[in-house]
Amino acid sequence: MIDKFVAALVGAPFGVKGFVKIKPFSGEREHLEQLETVLLRRENRETPFHIEETTRIGPSLGIKFRGIDTPEAAKTITGAELVVDRAHAAPLLEDEYYVEDLRGVEVLDRDGKVLGEVHDVIEGGGGQLIEVKLTGGEHRLAPFRKEFFGAIDMEKRTALLLEPWVLE
Repeated sequence: MIDKFVAALVGAPFGVKGFVKIKPFSGEREHLEQLETVLLRRENRETPFHIEETTRIGPSLGIKFRGIDTPEAAKTITGAELVVDRAHAAPLLEDEYYVEDLRGVEVLDRDGKVLGEVHDVIEGGGGQLIEVKLTGGEHRLAPFRKEFFGAIDMEKRTALLLEPWVLE
């Protein structure tokens, strides 16, 4: 299992003290308000940052990082990924999964034949899409909905695709 997750993106500067708006992927912010340190990832380089203060900005969250004291400095971290340990990721509800945990899960048909593996989960206009890397190497998208995906067994690392025709 993956130990670290990208939990949010660093957005635009807010105010004059170096705050940035944070855009959590889960839509939840409570778990992020409890953090003391995080990693900010840009161009595959991770840098630790200490959080000095958090504040709610409407439905968003503002974070003030140590050493980021002006809007100009805040602008330099805009677009960075906010990486947290698994223990600090958004809590899961029933039938929810972390995208990082789904990557590499084998996609099977009803007969148990391996069709491919989950390469990624993509936010689409009508919901989430599973990007499946087929056994032949091609990539296809399938709606991540109960009509198409049945049981997902995280211990066996398998996902049942009920309607394989969606990969055609």
